[in-house]
Amino acid sequence: MERPIELRISDGRMAFGDVPEHIDERLQAAVAARGEPQRCEELLWEAHRLGPRVLPVFYALYKFYFSRLRLNDAERVALIGLDAAAAQGGYPSDWRALAPGSTDWDASGTARFTLFTLKALAFISLRRGNAEQAATILAKLAEINPADHVGWRVVEALARDDGEEE
Repeated sequence: MERPIELRISDGRMAFGDVPEHIDERLQAAVAARGEPQRCEELLWEAHRLGPRVLPVFYALYKFYFSRLRLNDAERVALIGLDAAAAQGGYPSDWRALAPGSTDWDASGTARFTLFTLKALAFISLRRGNAEQAATILAKLAEINPADHVGWRVVEALARDDGEEE
């Protein structure tokens, strides 16, 4: 049996904001269609068309592209998602301009989405062989989220390990 896309945090709230039922149906249908990548992608984009500002849809899209090693697409979707989160959260859309006081980085919703997406961008950068870009993103995460609520230190450790192997 296919597992649903898990977008909830431990207390049951949506991690990145609410997902309307008709959009969640598309996300879950995409999970069921994982074995058919083209159909899965179509369903994810259908969910996006139905809710172009629904942050969990961006999350599902960039995770899909990353799992298919379509790193350029994953990065593109993640950056568009960051712009959407910034517009909703009222903080700078350029992640390099984010600061500890830009928002409450301990909150769920847009802040959590931004942190997860920056972590994803760091990992994508590593996979693309751009350790310098990954280090820059990880330094920003360390600045705005020193408590590491999203597990970015795991990516930092991978970056460190990759650097030692060269």
